[in-house]
Amino acid sequence: MSIRGDPCMSTQKKTRHERLLHIIESDPLLKDEELAKRLGVSVQTIRLDRSQLGIPEVRERMRRAATTHFESPRTLEVDEVVGEIIDLEIGRHGLSIFEVGAEHALSRSRIVRGHHLFAQANTLAVAIVDAKQALTARVTVRFLRAAHVGDRLIAKATVTGERAGFVRVAVRTRVGSQEILQADFLVTQGLREAERGSEIRETRH
Repeated sequence: MSIRGDPCMSTQKKTRHERLLHIIESDPLLKDEELAKRLGVSVQTIRLDRSQLGIPEVRERMRRAATTHFESPRTLEVDEVVGEIIDLEIGRHGLSIFEVGAEHALSRSRIVRGHHLFAQANTLAVAIVDAKQALTARVTVRFLRAAHVGDRLIAKATVTGERAGFVRVAVRTRVGSQEILQADFLVTQGLREAERGSEIRETRH
């Protein structure tokens, strides 16, 4: 998308439009509030800019992304994945979004319970495995910061290695640009138990 020349448009506004286009192209899942913080303007200004540039709101951008890049997982049903799958290429990578509500958090602090963060990452890791059945054999998890009610959790899963029935999947979850969880899974293809200390062949895409 490009900006047409407009002699009435101020240099500052034109620069902001160019930055807005670049940010959304890089991360189309950012909400207006997050875009406003990035650009140092009001949410209303962002909405006006989007309207002038013909950029749809985030839900529509999400819907278009899901329509364009979505494959159905083989290992489980779509409604069994915690969060909404936006992008899924079996055997390579996947992306899901989890909108946090009050029911997912501690009532006093409004901090999201850790098992919800893990469930999003775990189900996405299993969903991208190219097999009829897949189970989590091992996982290393780091919780980097808390998530709160109203946050949008964006989890990205990538297959980083595989070896005879075992798949290594890295999942990184963020809120806006801040990473909040790192999880590295070893997933079995089928019902076999994972072998300890096995070397995983690195795959390149």
